[in-house]
Amino acid sequence: MLRILKTNDAQETETVGAVLASELGADSTLPPFLALYGDLGVGKTAFVRGFVSQIAPSAIVRSPTFALVHEYRAKPRSVFHFDMYRIESEDDLYSIGFYDYLDRNGICLVEWSEKIPFALPNDYIRVTIEKSNAEAPNERTIRIERITEDSL
Repeated sequence: MLRILKTNDAQETETVGAVLASELGADSTLPPFLALYGDLGVGKTAFVRGFVSQIAPSAIVRSPTFALVHEYRAKPRSVFHFDMYRIESEDDLYSIGFYDYLDRNGICLVEWSEKIPFALPNDYIRVTIEKSNAEAPNERTIRIERITEDSL
């Protein structure tokens, strides 16, 4: 699974998230862990908003910057939205219950995954969002790829 997409605004970025959520719901072989990468303000939370809209449609998605994690309850699986920007160590992950969430059979979306490379599972979906055009400030390139132990 490798996809490279262009979006022109936050709504299109949300749509990419919604499509990926639908695919994950339809294909049980896809891993329920999405590692999100990208600078401040590139649209990681917009992507999550679109994703969550397919799983917990009534949820109001906000960045978990200060809470570190937001849970969006849904059936059959809830979504756990993490922000690792302030995480400095594995002890920090234990203190927020990160590993407990992994055991709860939900879907994890983790912003700032570059802060926790040691804690990523052996099989996950990597979503990288980048500004792609200085003359079109809302344009983004979104790269979606499945990372497995074999691809590391």
